[in-house]
Parts: sequence; structure tokens; C-alpha cells
Amino acid sequence: MSRRQKEPLREFSEEEHQWLRRIARSTSEPSGHVVRAKQLLAVSTGASYTEAARVTGRKSNDAVAQLVARFNREGLKAVESKKGSGAPPTYGAAERERILREARRAPKPETDGTANWSLTTLRRALRLAEDGLPKVSTYTIGAVLKEAGFGWRQTRSWCQTGVSTRRRKDGARVQVIDVDAEAKKS
Repeated sequence: MSRRQKEPLREFSEEEHQWLRRIARSTSEPSGHVVRAKQLLAVSTGASYTEAARVTGRKSNDAVAQLVARFNREGLKAVESKKGSGAPPTYGAAERERILREARRAPKPETDGTANWSLTTLRRALRLAEDGLPKVSTYTIGAVLKEAGFGWRQTRSWCQTGVSTRRRKDGARVQVIDVDAEAKKS
């Protein structure tokens, strides 16, 4: 025997009912949306929260109760996934740009202690700089570099994907940019 429903499902409008049926039958909607639509439709036909959970392969009638309460408040938005919780991003756009600016700078062996950047040497340089990031991690640096299109080169240094320096026969160095680099990555 299931508990008495504290907050029963309100009546659907015709438009809401059509949307829920469409989502419940969909093969292209995210699976969470389909499950929530099926649960709401089951409850609207008189099924208990426990039965609605079982119909969709779930066990928790409490989750269905929370879904019903959310649907009563928000309407069809209840079918969508809520943004996940977690800590807010530590580093914003300015900090990410600071990491990229440091990575683009050629290291000076006298001050940086290296001729090529690695994640560890970049972290050390960023932590010691006056306008640096005192708590930045190598993971964060690597993620920012990868997001910006940098890749690890055979020379054991980070470089921007699609950008290379070539030496001509006369000894002059030129920078070559591959305009199709982004398309080749995917």
C-alpha cells in the first residue's frame, strides 16, 4: 500500500498533454525527459507514484512525488533536467586568458628554469608571477590549453594546434598557420 499523495498532480492543459505524449514516444529526446514524461502521464491516468516509477524502470516513488510537485509549480519545464550541482568555476575568462598568455610566451631559461613549457613549469611560472594564479593546478592548466586548441608536441612542449614555425633555406623563420586545423581535429 502506498502513502497518501501529499501534493496530487494538477490537471494537464490540452497542450501540455500533447507535449508529454510526444516526449514520451520520442526516440530523439534525452532519456531522462522521456522517463519523466512517462511518469507524469502514468500519474495522470491514476497510477500511484510507486506504479509510475515501476512503469519507467525506476524504484523511487519519492522521485516521482518530487517530479509531480515540480510539474505543479513549473509546468513542462519539470521534464527538463535541472542544472547539476557542484562548486562554481574557480577560474573565469580573465584567469583563463592569463594562463593562455603565459603559455604563448616563450620560456626564458634564466628566469623560468626551462626551455620548453610543461604543465609543471607553467604552473610554477603562473604561481610565482606577480599577476599570477597562486593556487592553479596542472589539471586546470591542461584543460584550459586543450580547450583553446593547444596540443602536446613531440618536442615535449605545448603548442597551438595548426600553428608551426618553419625555417626557410635562407635561415629565416616564418610562422605557418593551417586554416583547416580545427576541421581536422574533429
